[in-house]
Amino acid sequence: QVQLVESGGGLVQAGGSLRLSCAASGRTWHNYAMGWFRQAPEKEREFVGAISWSGGNTLYADSVKGRFTISRDNAKNTVYLQMNSLKPEDTAVYYCAAGFDTLATMTGSGEYDYWGQGTQVTVSS
Repeated sequence: QVQLVESGGGLVQAGGSLRLSCAASGRTWHNYAMGWFRQAPEKEREFVGAISWSGGNTLYADSVKGRFTISRDNAKNTVYLQMNSLKPEDTAVYYCAAGFDTLATMTGSGEYDYWGQGTQVTVSS
């Protein structure tokens, strides 16, 4: 059974940091890019960033570039989202996703095959 399980969400003050984790299981993830998306209340799900299987390629949304960093540990089948300098507008449910893509170029949610259940991130002003 394929599973992606996010953890690490919570409440943080503006300017603070959080690190989200996403543990993947249930299949071989070779050549699967891992992406992070977020969805705020009454808004569409939006792309945050992605990382290739090798970790050599990353892609970020302009809104988080320079503040968020994605990394992965393939030995642990885990991907991380380090979020620094958080802003109230970063408040959302954050989802990790997996899609077959060697270069981590996919930014559309429909391009990803597997999804986690999401973890809430709330940034207070």
